[in-house]
Amino acid sequence: MPDSPDAPDAPDAPGLPGMPTETEMIDSDLALLADETAGEARAFLTLVRQVAAGESPDIAIPMLLLAVSQVLVTGARLGAITDVVPAQRFEPDLGSDEDVEDLRNGLAALLTGLDEYVEVVDPLTTGQVSGGQISGDIADIAAALMHGLRHHTDGQISEALWWWQFSYLSSWGARAASALRVLQSVISHIRLDADEDVVAEAQFDALHGA
Repeated sequence: MPDSPDAPDAPDAPGLPGMPTETEMIDSDLALLADETAGEARAFLTLVRQVAAGESPDIAIPMLLLAVSQVLVTGARLGAITDVVPAQRFEPDLGSDEDVEDLRNGLAALLTGLDEYVEVVDPLTTGQVSGGQISGDIADIAAALMHGLRHHTDGQISEALWWWQFSYLSSWGARAASALRVLQSVISHIRLDADEDVVAEAQFDALHGA
């Protein structure tokens, strides 16, 4: 990860989970945004882990659609505010990176036949097309959110916000947008490409309690 933007050096100090350290002063609005972002990150991680574990496979696609849609709203809030400047010049060492391979593999197995897709790399600068995987996108989003959560839990509130904002703009925002487009397309095909007689029978049964 690149160095955080220049800011006054501050010694490390322990803090309660989700609370700023003694040496860190942060605007109350930013502190609230950090807490809300942490809550949304945890909700996203809980849902996608449940899906990857094979819970409720019949509604896995709608659950992923909702999860990715909601986390994109969270990311949009981060992208809309001015740049967050962390309290420390360099990111505190968090140790090993987050392991999301089980999540990635679980989703890949669940999405067999639907996982891979093609997309335009950057619609503003090139028409080049590349491949992607929904499972990889969601795993990458999860890793970025988990990284920020570790800062947040350690009381490094501005660092958590800076990381979430930076990683949203540089990586997971685009991955989430791509995954959302594909998941929406899958839902559309499932719902709109279905046989009309089958749909009519299902609607009749639902209306008449059959």
